Amino acid sequence: MTSVREMTVGVLGGTGAQGRGLAIRWAKAGLKVVIGSRNAERAQQAADEIKEIAGGDVTGADNAACAAASDLVLAALPWEGHADTLKSLQTELAGKIVIDCVNPLGFDKKGPYALPVDEGSAAQQAEQILPDSRVTAAFHHVSAVTLADLGVDHVDLDVLVLGDDREATDTVRELADIIPGVRGIYGGRLRNAHQVEAFTANLIAINRRYKAHAGLRITDV
Repeated sequence: MTSVREMTVGVLGGTGAQGRGLAIRWAKAGLKVVIGSRNAERAQQAADEIKEIAGGDVTGADNAACAAASDLVLAALPWEGHADTLKSLQTELAGKIVIDCVNPLGFDKKGPYALPVDEGSAAQQAEQILPDSRVTAAFHHVSAVTLADLGVDHVDLDVLVLGDDREATDTVRELADIIPGVRGIYGGRLRNAHQVEAFTANLIAINRRYKAHAGLRITDV
């Protein structure tokens, strides 16, 4: 199995907070990162900002070019554009590991709540849209604020990695492990992604109540 350090990591939605935060950490760790956006100029601007913060090899491109240039691709997309964006990239993502970190959430006066997804979860929707890709789910519960702050040199967090392809989930676990303090932990089959995505609503509620950037730790592993 090729080491993740030899791979190019694409970040679809790399101009958003979650994608940008992860890109900063991966660039800091020495990975080659490509930022993807609908607008190539905006993607390059984000890449330049990330490179200034973290150093490393960071470039920007439109979503299609980002997906084509990468060995594994993080989908950090807004839920509203999740399906349409992935449908448009079926060819570019074929044969590649796709990491879905999208949380389908709604917000009202009572706070955040999980939205129903016909396919079961965002990750399962990705799996149906991308039958020729190796779809996994991970990085749902990582604080974008903490990721972007390189003054936090140890991120106290476990990342649950779900999927049906053992080699793919092992690669994504390795990608998580690259961030100092973080462990990638296998969290089950992709069909179990719904409760992982939904739990983000609980973490947001915790963060609001305690003014924190809470994450998860798995004990006895």
